[in-house]
Amino acid sequence: MTADEQARLLEGLRFAAAAHSGQRRRGTSVPYLSHLIQVAGLVMEHGGDIDQIVAGLLHDVIEDCEDVDRESLETQFGTEVVRIVHTCSDLLETDTPNAKSAWLVRKRHYIAKLRESDPRAQLIAACDKLHNLRSLIADLKRSGLGTFVRFHATPEQTRWYYDEVREALGPDLPEPLVDEIDSLIEQLREFVPEASPDS
Repeated sequence: MTADEQARLLEGLRFAAAAHSGQRRRGTSVPYLSHLIQVAGLVMEHGGDIDQIVAGLLHDVIEDCEDVDRESLETQFGTEVVRIVHTCSDLLETDTPNAKSAWLVRKRHYIAKLRESDPRAQLIAACDKLHNLRSLIADLKRSGLGTFVRFHATPEQTRWYYDEVREALGPDLPEPLVDEIDSLIEQLREFVPEASPDS
C-alpha cells in the first residue's frame, strides 16, 4: 500500500469513527465501528483496491448517519467510493437515516440493486454480509433463536433475506469468500428451516 493509499485509508477510518460515534451493534454494547473495520479488512483480504477498502469503511454512512450527505462524501472521497456506498445502501430515495421505509420494502429494493450491481460493489456487499452472518451464527450458537428479538425481521424473514442476497451476488467474487458465505447460510438453515419474506 502506497503512502497516498495509507493516507486515504486513515482519512476513511477517521470519517467513519466520527460519523458513527456513539452507535452500537444492534442489541449489544459493541461499537459499530468494529463492524466497519472488519468489513474493510475483509475487502482488503479478498483483493479490494483502496477505493473498495474505503467504501467498506463507509458502506453504512449514508444509511445510518443523519449528518452525512452524498455530495460532501463525494467531495472528500471521490465518485467511485460514493457509487459503491450508494449501491450498498438499502435506503430508498425518499428515506433518511431517521425515517426509513419498512424493512421488507428496503430489503427488496436492496436485493434488486445488488442483482444489477457490478463485481466491485458486490465485493463490499458480500464482505458486509459475511461479517453479519459470522456474528449472527455466533449469537445463535450462544443464545439460540432468542437472538432475533433485537432485529426488525423474523427468523424466517432473515433466512429469506440471506438466501436472496446470496442468489443476487454474481459469479465473479473470490471463491473463498463465497464458500464461507455458503457455509454460514447452511448453518443458518439449521437454526431456521423455513424462509419467507412475509412471516
